[in-house]
Amino acid sequence: MILVDTNVFVVVIHKDPLWLHWSLRELSTAKQTNRLVTNFVVYAELHTHNTAGPHIDAFLRALVVGLQDLTRPAAQLAATAFRSYRQRGGNKTGVLPDFFIGAHAQAEGFTLLTRDAGRYKTYFPQIKLICP
Repeated sequence: MILVDTNVFVVVIHKDPLWLHWSLRELSTAKQTNRLVTNFVVYAELHTHNTAGPHIDAFLRALVVGLQDLTRPAAQLAATAFRSYRQRGGNKTGVLPDFFIGAHAQAEGFTLLTRDAGRYKTYFPQIKLICP
């Protein structure tokens, strides 16, 4: 399975001219050979975008993307990775969702489709990434 990160969906929702072609191509390619899923962290983040909120369910259905719950092991892994981030001097706020997303992918053995691989490579080196 391939877990899709928020930033890929946001590009499609907002039709970002820089990343739209890449995002649509990668979603299409991934869908041909794998099941696409996301989680409720991404789902919640998508609801924060002005044009997306009320239409997220239809948007995900149109892309044939399933929703999965986070497991306890994923939540525990997210906490461990986030604690490591803080211990290394990480001070950005608003990054905890990335840790839940990366931990979910790693704990379940999913590939992660994302435009922003840096933090995932550092804190979740076991996950396979599809990224630019």
